[in-house]
Amino acid sequence: MKLGVMIEGQEGLNWERWRHITSLVEELGFESQWRSDHLFPFGEEKARDSLEAWSSLVELAARGARLTFGTLVSSMTFRHPSMLARQAAAVDALAPGRLVLGVGAGWNVGEHEAFGIALPPMRERMDRLEEGIRVIKALLTGDKVSCEGKYYSLKDAQMRPAPPPGRVRLLIGGGGEQRTLRMVARYADEWNMGGGNPDFYRQKLAVLERHCAAVKRDPSTIARSLMLSYVIGRNEAEVAQKVETARRTNPRLASVAPEEAAARMRAFGALVGTPPAIVAQLKIWESLGVSRVMLHHLNQTDDDSLRLIAAEVLPQVA
Repeated sequence: MKLGVMIEGQEGLNWERWRHITSLVEELGFESQWRSDHLFPFGEEKARDSLEAWSSLVELAARGARLTFGTLVSSMTFRHPSMLARQAAAVDALAPGRLVLGVGAGWNVGEHEAFGIALPPMRERMDRLEEGIRVIKALLTGDKVSCEGKYYSLKDAQMRPAPPPGRVRLLIGGGGEQRTLRMVARYADEWNMGGGNPDFYRQKLAVLERHCAAVKRDPSTIARSLMLSYVIGRNEAEVAQKVETARRTNPRLASVAPEEAAARMRAFGALVGTPPAIVAQLKIWESLGVSRVMLHHLNQTDDDSLRLIAAEVLPQVA
């Protein structure tokens, strides 16, 4: 199993911190680094730094790090798909074969309103996502593209230079059974879920396999990944201390009694415990065919947890 690190760029990230985390993630031997694509912090306090996603990926690629990297995920509402395809091609040229383009439909009302970006109703967002994916995949072939879509129309559009076909991998995130998983079956190189328990995951996987059968695709050709929050400590006392810190800073946990917080976090799909416990949890996911876990590194100043994962978990699962 491959382990990566997922950073919420809108939650206080700046250039100094991004460069430090990237260097640390590579030094410690993690396989990949991931970026959310949001416009400002969640919650009431909006004064924290927020580093734009694709600019940070350009910086990572230009530094020559060995890491696989990508967006988790870029909302189709933020950029025209032809521009997103061009950005992906440009970043891939800096780091050939290491970019994974993660896309989604968009959801956060507040950031759309704040920056004057339209957020259509859900059905239209899903329609735009699917049409946008088709535009991106067509442009990434390097061929001339003309199309008259409901939302996106191109006339003899062509990208030069374009990456070799198939080199920029497409990740689709989510578990919507009627639309999202159908798109995964048709278009994705990788399917990502954020959280959930193994029984919930099995249910979604069964739906994905049915969609794959409908389009005559072997589901094993789609890589499976998870984004999971985590709390790790060297012993139970340290785990409890870090759980309490998370409880005080996470709005979903603030009203939960301290003694219930760890169980609630696990119910959300978080990895919680000492290194052996974390390894055991990851092995369960591996048995379900998950090949990559993006560790949701919410406390961006907590280098110690990354070092502990690298020293005592990574060697047991990689």
